[in-house]
Amino acid sequence: MHIEHHQWWSKHLNRDMALKVYGHWGKPFIVFPCSRGRYFDYEGMGMIEAIAGFIDAGKIKLFCVDSADEESWYNFAISPADRSARHERYDRYIVEEVVAFIRTQCQSAQERVMVNGCSMGAYHAVNFFLKHPDIFEGTIALSGLYRLDRAEFQIGAEALADCYFNSPLSYLPGLTDTWYLEQYRRSRIIVCVGQGAWEDEAIEDTRQLDHLLREKSVPAWIDYWGHDVNHDWPWWYRQMNYFLATLYG
Repeated sequence: MHIEHHQWWSKHLNRDMALKVYGHWGKPFIVFPCSRGRYFDYEGMGMIEAIAGFIDAGKIKLFCVDSADEESWYNFAISPADRSARHERYDRYIVEEVVAFIRTQCQSAQERVMVNGCSMGAYHAVNFFLKHPDIFEGTIALSGLYRLDRAEFQIGAEALADCYFNSPLSYLPGLTDTWYLEQYRRSRIIVCVGQGAWEDEAIEDTRQLDHLLREKSVPAWIDYWGHDVNHDWPWWYRQMNYFLATLYG
């Protein structure tokens, strides 16, 4: 497998950021790690090996990025407004720096990118897609939470307004802009959750996301796996193989 490591100083985050590339060709994917994760976690947790067939066959090319969660949503020493502001700088890093790098790598100035992640990575995969559907073709999001006013993030309802535009289940109900909705309708949206251990909140958020997309006539593949399917990597391996096989053969 062709693997590259890259690192550069991010002008938006004002620090070094690293990423790892897996594959020589194929549909580009940005992969977000789990909460407070690193760019090498997808490999370290066994996912690269689990989906190696699609990478080696030139079906997909993965760009696994670092998170900034420790500085944003999990930095409980600062206010929700400051956390959201830090996330917006991460947004600029992904959209302006990483996407430009991918387009150079793939020799395409126009190609839209897929986004993917598990758990907290699924939150990022959904939020980035919904905010930038002109840049991202779609998402494969596994076992995510899609609202920020949860105990996980220590953001109460009274502070939600400060991070409203990064909480998909908060901003989607009021989204009526036809430009966004038409982009969503032309995209590939896959959201999956198990119904086993540690998935209760993810099930709740996935159901609400399912309802909102249906309400807005946005086609999406929302898949609920069985009661034996836990919030854990072995199931995410199986889910990724299943969805990649459907999309790319």
